[in-house]
Amino acid sequence: MNAVWIVLPILIVLMFQLGIELDGRAFAGVFRRPAAVAAGLVGQLAALPLIAFGVASAFRLPPVWFLGLMLIACCPGGSSSNVFSMLAKGDVALSVTLTALSSVITLFTLPAIMEFAAHFVAAQTDVKIDLPAGELILQNIVLLFLPMLCGALFRRAKPEAARRAHALLGRAAFPALMVLAAVFFLQHASTILENLKTLGIAAGTLILLAMGAGSLLSRGFGLGGAARRTIVIEVGMQNAAQAIAVAASPLIFNDAAMAVPAIIYALLMNVVLLVYVKLAQRLRPAFPPSAPEKNELATPPQNF
Repeated sequence: MNAVWIVLPILIVLMFQLGIELDGRAFAGVFRRPAAVAAGLVGQLAALPLIAFGVASAFRLPPVWFLGLMLIACCPGGSSSNVFSMLAKGDVALSVTLTALSSVITLFTLPAIMEFAAHFVAAQTDVKIDLPAGELILQNIVLLFLPMLCGALFRRAKPEAARRAHALLGRAAFPALMVLAAVFFLQHASTILENLKTLGIAAGTLILLAMGAGSLLSRGFGLGGAARRTIVIEVGMQNAAQAIAVAASPLIFNDAAMAVPAIIYALLMNVVLLVYVKLAQRLRPAFPPSAPEKNELATPPQNF
């Protein structure tokens, strides 16, 4: 069984859940605090692909894994990042805004960056990997934008039902991702185990450097602790489910091996960010919140 038929419904449900969280307040902060949004988007859309390119080149990854690591970096923020932001006492509204904006913007940046990466790989190794950009944009619209739009419309039409659905989907999201990882691992156990060291170090390096870039960008934009913690999480947590869907989709790359870096990344990402959240929870009491740390974007959308 192709794991893509498991990841596609999971991805659709996750994006529908994100859509339920969205309302006008979630985007109002774009205008009230543009620096925070700009820092997050620069980290996700520019710094992260550059870091992934450097890591993949430094580790001399084979073409299919080179593109697999780049694919992770080109995807939008993970839909669970707002939960991690809440646990880290970050800015939840900023997290939702960045995830939503990156989900829309990467509809167009993902094909462009991946096409560049595919040409680079072909020039360096003579391995040609075709990227059907039109099919990729169409698949992302169907899997990301439309479910997110449906979630937002559902919330607007049926707020009480949306509240219950959001609570249910929130509890099911993480177990569903773990089931996906387990199924994919069982299907490709030998490949994953044989290359776990190389890909694990590469994926771990990507996560740590991305989080570091998020912290540096936050400081450069003069952001306080709550926004800084959120941007660290947003830049460090990408939508691995989408990366798997693109890699394994019969319409796009149709290559399960390209999804292996995303599976390893997903497992490491949750471990690293849970450690970060625990450290943030421990260290934050020692630093009383200052004015820049206050959540000025909006009431967290989860509260409806």
